[in-house]
Amino acid sequence: MMPVPHATTPLRRAPVQRRSAERLTRILDACADLLDEVGYDALSTRAVAQRAGVPIGSVYRFFGNKRAMADALAGRNLERYTERVRARLDALDGAVDDAPGGDGWRAALDAVLDEYLAMKRTAPGFSLVDFGNQIPVGSRHDEPNHRVADRLAGLLAGHLGRHPDDDALRRTFLVAVETADTLVHLAFRVDPRGDAAIIEEMRKMLRAYLGRALDPCD
Repeated sequence: MMPVPHATTPLRRAPVQRRSAERLTRILDACADLLDEVGYDALSTRAVAQRAGVPIGSVYRFFGNKRAMADALAGRNLERYTERVRARLDALDGAVDDAPGGDGWRAALDAVLDEYLAMKRTAPGFSLVDFGNQIPVGSRHDEPNHRVADRLAGLLAGHLGRHPDDDALRRTFLVAVETADTLVHLAFRVDPRGDAAIIEEMRKMLRAYLGRALDPCD
């Protein structure tokens, strides 16, 4: 069973049974596929219900409108992205923690960027919704890049010998996420698969910025 969307998702009713959770998953899968096919403006709850093979009432059981549905998809994307990054960090098998001179964050940065780029290229609907920042979903007080930055701080703080609630660390990640967000979207506007030269420039820029904040002082 796929994970339920992030806790900030405005579900009208959370699924409590496996069958209900599976139906919610089908609805979100259909929403993602249709976003790729017709875009957000042409997306409709009726079309999603038809694609998911569920009654229209099932869609409205969870969502009041397509905006709420797209926000739920963004929340699910964030959960899946978090799991992918966590798996990559686990696969590094201590490389982040044991790198000489506190240099392990560079391997972590590669994992964070690589997994985002992979989802950008392969995850249905991700090019329009990703974590919610390209269409008007969510609220002013729940900005997607803040959520991503906080999630990354929670994932990486231990590897960096910092506390997840460290305001300076969270601010550093927020600046990095905002920068990466802008440049990744530029790369994918230039090339549907992501312009390699722009992505490499972004990687260099982030390494330089994060190095000032994360490398140990002499």
